[in-house]
Amino acid sequence: MPDSKKKPDDRAATPLSLDVVIPTYNRRRMLETTLNSLLTAPVPPLLDVRVIVVDNNSTDGTRVFVKSQRERFEGRLDYVFERRQGRSFALNAGIASGRGDLVGMIDDDEEVDSDWYQCVLSAFREREIDFIGGPYVPRWGMEPPDWLPGDYLGVIGWVDGGDEIVAYDEKFPGILMGGNAVLTRSILEAVGPYKTTLSRCGKRLLAGEDEDMYRRLLEVGARGRYLPGLVIYHYIPPERLTKEYFRRWCFWRGVSQGILDREVRSRVAYLAGVPRWLYGRAARGAARRIRLALGRGDCPDQSFSGELAVWDLVGFFYGKHFYRPPEEAFQRSIAT
Repeated sequence: MPDSKKKPDDRAATPLSLDVVIPTYNRRRMLETTLNSLLTAPVPPLLDVRVIVVDNNSTDGTRVFVKSQRERFEGRLDYVFERRQGRSFALNAGIASGRGDLVGMIDDDEEVDSDWYQCVLSAFREREIDFIGGPYVPRWGMEPPDWLPGDYLGVIGWVDGGDEIVAYDEKFPGILMGGNAVLTRSILEAVGPYKTTLSRCGKRLLAGEDEDMYRRLLEVGARGRYLPGLVIYHYIPPERLTKEYFRRWCFWRGVSQGILDREVRSRVAYLAGVPRWLYGRAARGAARRIRLALGRGDCPDQSFSGELAVWDLVGFFYGKHFYRPPEEAFQRSIAT
């Protein structure tokens, strides 16, 4: 936690060091764009920046490329190799390799806004906070389809929390997502590393490590702010703008939530091990889909949203009762 005894003037004059961690897997071309944005964005005085690229078993020449960029970064670019596959493994390796007061995290298909560094410095100089996040502005690889549901934009990493600075707390309508986040190293040490059994890996689109981290941050009383000025631009490729991708993502997000629920049960009514509200939302979604089909209404986004609510339920049920992450299954086999 920040030292509450420090006066505002003291914080304003204290230099801060920032490690920007980028996990990457076979995205050398996009990674080049990401690094260019970090290199060209102005770094304000009193902020010392180091960029850490974590290669998660890439086979596309990522190692050679990153090392070729070190001269451009004047020695402030580090390469870390993480053999264990999964975003959480990569994030944990990058965080552990740094020493900065602050740890920023962005993805290898993103670009930071020109004011990103300044926003980071201003936030931690002017406020006693532990973490910040901001909006993800989409950069489309193709024209968005008419069936794109507005209540499932998180599937493609489109996040817009509004134009006001608001607290991350129980009232916030979303979570802190790890593709545009900055945390103090002290709060990360307090809550521990990202949970590796919830990390996306291969065809398993598990997506619960950010939700688990956000829950733990709130549990220890960490203070966070959503900052509309902390902008990143997120490339959305055509292959993610398909109904099949949305279905898979929602199923595996449900699996992730089911795994989490095995460990931390929600304070809601349950039916067959699943929160009852999930059944209700899926039933309403299915009914809406049927109603629109029978009425021949021109609402493809609402119809598809109704279908995705069912995939959320199916994924949760499977994750809660049947799915075992590879690490967990291995430990169970040893125990028996």
